[in-house]
Amino acid sequence: MSKYRRRFDIIADVLNAAGKGGKKTKIMYFANLSYLLLQKYLSETIHVGFLRFNNDGYEVTEKGLIFLEKYQEFSSKYLKAQKKFEALKFEMEALERMCSPEEARRGKLKNGRRKRLAVLS
Repeated sequence: MSKYRRRFDIIADVLNAAGKGGKKTKIMYFANLSYLLLQKYLSETIHVGFLRFNNDGYEVTEKGLIFLEKYQEFSSKYLKAQKKFEALKFEMEALERMCSPEEARRGKLKNGRRKRLAVLS
C-alpha cells in the first residue's frame, strides 16, 4: 500500500535534495518527483523564499532552513503520536473483542471446564 505524501512533505524532500547546490535532475530523483511536479514545486519554493537559484543550481535559503527545522520537529512529534494512536487502537480492538458474544461463550466454556475439574479433584 502506498502512502501519499502531503504537500509540505514534498517541499521538505525538495529542500533536502537541493541542499547547498542541487541541480534539477538531482532534486527530481531524490525527491521522487516527475519533471512536471518538480517544476511546480521548484516554482513554489522559490516563490515563498525557501529556495534560490544560483550558478551552481538551487540552494536552500535561511527561511528554507527554518522550515526544515520546524518540519523535523513536527515529523518527530507526529511519529510519536501515530505510535500512541496505534497502541490505543489495539486496546480499543481488544475491548471490542471482549464485548463480542463469541468471546463471552469462550469465557463460559473455560470457566465451566475449570469448575468441573475442581469438582472431580
